[in-house]
This record gives sequence, C-alpha cells and structure tokens, in this order.
Amino acid sequence: MEDRSSKHLVLILAREFASNLATPMMLTDEEGTLIFFNEAAEQIIGGTLAEAGELPFAEWSARAAPRTADSELLPLERRPAAIALHERRAAHERFVVTGLDGADHEISVTAFPLFAHADEFLGVVAIFWGA
Repeated sequence: MEDRSSKHLVLILAREFASNLATPMMLTDEEGTLIFFNEAAEQIIGGTLAEAGELPFAEWSARAAPRTADSELLPLERRPAAIALHERRAAHERFVVTGLDGADHEISVTAFPLFAHADEFLGVVAIFWGA
C-alpha cells in the first residue's frame, strides 16, 4: 500500500524546478492543497512557505480574495488555479489579490494541470507575476 503522505516524484521535481526560478510559482496537490511556493512568490503572497504552511484550496483562495480591477470578487470559474484543478486545463487571468501581509497586488496568473501520465492528475502549477 502506498503512503499517501509521500509526494509523487513529479511533484518533487516540479518543486525543485520552481525553487530554482526567479519567476513566482506555486504548486498544489491533486486536491488543490497549496504545497509549495518559491522564494520569488513570497513578495506577492506576503509571507514565506513556513509562515503560510500547506493550505487547502478553499482557504488559500479565500485569503487571496481574487477580484477584478473594479473590486468585484473573481468567480471561481475565472480563477486559473480553479480551472486547472477542476477542469484539468490551462487558464490565464489578470486580477488583484491580497497577500498574507494584507498588501494588494495586481497579478497575471497562468495555471495548468500537472499530470504524471494522461490519467494521473497530480496537482496544479501556477506561474504569476506582478503587473
């Protein structure tokens, strides 16, 4: 029986890749739990991974409070990470988020599903940058 607490090799490699990038990047597992974001993402997220910890999708998404430039809450069906998680396809959007430190940031996000095999969904990769 496989230990569900261990991470798949593909997630380990994705984390290693992200940790070597100067581009902000985050990873979730197959349930949408935030499992990693790199140092480059800390300024936008408003804290370190050690401070944030692993967070379920609903919690980290709610904390970020993604919204349009007109301050309207961005519906789930327009959030790139939600699309990648639920529809298993890539998505891109520009919106405003609130970091863990309370600071607002206008960002662009591209998220895509991560597969080990065509039928083995592992999680989501989201790459983002400030406007």
